[in-house]
Amino acid sequence: MRARPVAEREITAPVALCLPSGRLNPDAVGWTRTPLHDTSGIGRALHGWGRNKRWEYWGITTPTHIITLTVSAIDYAALHQVWVFDIATQTEISADAITPLTGSAMLPGSLATGPARARTTALTIDIDERAGGTRLRATTPRVQIDVLATRPDHHEAMGVVVPWNSRRFQYTVKDVDRPAVGTIRVDGVEHPVPAGASWAVLDHGRGRWPYSVTWNWGAASGMSDGHRVGVQLGDKWTTGTGSTENALTVDGRVHKISEELVWEYDTTQWLKPWRIRGERVDATFTPFYDRSSATNAVVIASRTHQCFGHYSGWIADDTGTPVRIDGLLGWAEDVHNRW
Repeated sequence: MRARPVAEREITAPVALCLPSGRLNPDAVGWTRTPLHDTSGIGRALHGWGRNKRWEYWGITTPTHIITLTVSAIDYAALHQVWVFDIATQTEISADAITPLTGSAMLPGSLATGPARARTTALTIDIDERAGGTRLRATTPRVQIDVLATRPDHHEAMGVVVPWNSRRFQYTVKDVDRPAVGTIRVDGVEHPVPAGASWAVLDHGRGRWPYSVTWNWGAASGMSDGHRVGVQLGDKWTTGTGSTENALTVDGRVHKISEELVWEYDTTQWLKPWRIRGERVDATFTPFYDRSSATNAVVIASRTHQCFGHYSGWIADDTGTPVRIDGLLGWAEDVHNRW
């Protein structure tokens, strides 16, 4: 199997994701370095009701912990989660909430145009834009989180529209190398999120999805040869659409990778090394933990293997120069959803 190049265009001016009819605006198809898409048409009125998916997902890596926060709304339900993993003890704490319809979720129409919040008896999450970054706060019976995902000057983040057809499409922003600082408290014990060694990754999504879909997603952040480096890789859900979500960031500059990459991994042994390759990518991901889950709630069902570990290898920037990604902490996942 070989990687396949695709032709993607860069969008440089503001554009609406949806037409007034609710269908995909053809002018919105492409990728961006900064958020330029108005996605407020998703979830508005009855356009595509039942297929609208809106979420803010943040993953935070520190020397001692991995944290994920999810605020999401999928028309007929809202799904939220606060998850904390202790790297040394290999133990996890998860607080989950599924509520009917979307009343427990507040999500802005477009990225960074307002707060995102989750309010349930099991957890609260607050995501607020601040000068210099995004403040991430969450509370569960066992966990309190207060982290600032800083936004360095001239920082870029890859956004892309993935068009399955005029009725089914997704806009995602993957912001993969935001320096993080703050604290987490687990069972009353405070742990620092130290500056210079902690990173925050945003997965912002707005779109209308098919009922059944499978995807791969890989991300990592860190320092390499004195440079701030972010890795963003994906597969399966974008195949055949003419769009990809593959990119490298170096010191905040996005280098778009317009290839359908080849992912190789063993679905019987998730902790064996994964390999992701193409003309501009030769990456090995070595996991140390498999966060696996399966749910079947009739309408909503999922099967997830999100593995955490370290990347090695290289990704070429826009000049063709290989950038080493050795030792970067992150994840790679295989997910199938019916939703």
